[in-house]
Amino acid sequence: MKASNRVDNTIIRDVPSHINDGEVLTFLYTKDINWQHVNAIKTLTNFNDEVISDWLNVSVKTFREYKKPQNVFRDNVKEQVLLLLSLIKHGLNVFGSARALDQWLNQPNFLFDNRSPNDYLNTVTGIKFVDDRLTAMEYGDNV
Repeated sequence: MKASNRVDNTIIRDVPSHINDGEVLTFLYTKDINWQHVNAIKTLTNFNDEVISDWLNVSVKTFREYKKPQNVFRDNVKEQVLLLLSLIKHGLNVFGSARALDQWLNQPNFLFDNRSPNDYLNTVTGIKFVDDRLTAMEYGDNV
């Protein structure tokens, strides 16, 4: 197994598997969220830097800086990175593969006002809403 895959697996293992405010706050205050977490988003999905930078509301240049070890994040960026990783972990569990998750995230969906779930990932509330839809799918809703 490549070293980067081991790091990604360790990071994704530690991230909450569902977005829960208590778990997220505990993680934010007890763990360091850093460049490895940003790199994990990139390697666990098939999305490019442009899409992920849009999720984080930063330029592509800034996003690429986030992937460097010396970078220190503001608290709001840490939270958004953590929520995205938690959503990705949840989505991988629901769909079984990054490809299937990416496809669902990119498809227009009537429950998202005929927009793709991907369009909602640039806000904390949007990430939580998409995660709620994943939970609904786990319990039989046709999302």
